[in-house]
Amino acid sequence: MNAFTLADELVLLAYDDAGANRLGRPHLDYGLAGAVLLELALAGRAEVVDSRLTVVDPTPLGHPVLDKALARIGAEQKRRKPKDWISRLAKQLPDRVLAGLVEAGVLRRESDRVLGLFPRTRYPSPTGAEPPPETEARGRMHAAVATGGPVDARTGALIALVRAVGLDGKLFRDLPKDRVKARLAEIGAGDWASAATKKAIEETQAAIMVAITAAIIATTAASAS
Repeated sequence: MNAFTLADELVLLAYDDAGANRLGRPHLDYGLAGAVLLELALAGRAEVVDSRLTVVDPTPLGHPVLDKALARIGAEQKRRKPKDWISRLAKQLPDRVLAGLVEAGVLRRESDRVLGLFPRTRYPSPTGAEPPPETEARGRMHAAVATGGPVDARTGALIALVRAVGLDGKLFRDLPKDRVKARLAEIGAGDWASAATKKAIEETQAAIMVAITAAIIATTAASAS
C-alpha cells in the first residue's frame, strides 16, 4: 500500500497553505468516505457487485482508517450500496485523517479563537511550504490532464474524487477549460483499471455527488423554514 492514501491526498488538496479547509462541509466529509471506499477497491478488498459494496478479502491493510472501514463493511449483515456507506463512514472521518497527517509530521495542528471568541482549528504545513505528498499528487493529476498519456489506477481514482467534490476547477485552473473538460471525460471513460475497480470508482463518484447534493438541499430547506 502507498505511504499516503487517497484520503490523505484529498485532505491535503482541500486545505490551503494557511491550513483552512477551502472545500467546506459536507464536500470533504463525503469525499473522504469515497476515498476510503476507493482505496479498499484498489487494494482488492472490496468490489461493487449488483450495485452493492462487497468485501472480497477481509485481510487488514495495516492502516487504522482503512481497516476500521473494512471491518465495518464486512461485519454488516446487509449488503449496501456505495451511497449508503458514504454517509455511514463520513462521520468524524476528516478529524481522523487529519490526525494521521499530523502524527506523520505532514501537517501541524493550530488552535486559536477568532476575535477572541470563536474557536478555530487550522492544519498548516510545519515548514510553511506545500507538503511533498500534496506536490506529488498535484503533479500526477496535472500530468494526466495536461498530456494524453496513460493514467494509472490511483491517479484515475484521485481525479474521480476531485471531480466528485468539485475541486477540479481549482486544481486545473491554469489549463484551458475546454482541454480540461475533454481530458477529464476521456480519463473517465478510459481503460486504466480492472473492470471491478473501475465500476467501484464510477459508482463511488456518483454516490459522493448524490450525498453532497442531498446534504445541500437539506441545509437549504432548513434555512428557508
